[in-house]
Amino acid sequence: MEKQTDIRYHSAVTFVRDIAISKEFYTKLLEQEVELDFGKNVILKGGLTLWEIQPDHIIPELLGLDAIGNKRGNRFELYFETKDIDKIYRKLEKHGVEFLHSLHEEPWGQRTVRFFDPDRHLLEIGETLGTFVKRLFDGNMTVDQISQKTKIPAGIVKQLLGE
Repeated sequence: MEKQTDIRYHSAVTFVRDIAISKEFYTKLLEQEVELDFGKNVILKGGLTLWEIQPDHIIPELLGLDAIGNKRGNRFELYFETKDIDKIYRKLEKHGVEFLHSLHEEPWGQRTVRFFDPDRHLLEIGETLGTFVKRLFDGNMTVDQISQKTKIPAGIVKQLLGE
């Protein structure tokens, strides 16, 4: 029997200094869609919420206003995926985004880039699983070699390649 609970995960909230700047960053640069816009609270499709906290709210009072976007406050990252990471990387460069690191290939073969949003939240964009598996295959790696490098079972590699 499945356990029933009154508590369910809803979304991740990122606290921002300026909702207009952050909304533009996430919708224009990262191409996310707004699900609901409550002014100082914007819910994006996919489960991310941007929240500009007012100075008289309990959170900045307890954490201190400087805790929001503090360089030492990056304890997590928001992760996105794309099929065309080169295009996205050029777009980020063009807009002068502050990078943690440039576009590179992870040990398992996926190409990623990490950068900061306007409030210094850490973001990562990586190739989709199917995209980087296909890139490795097109680069003359066998299914078994891809499986060994990525730790993805060979059967799933074959599925991703449409075999």
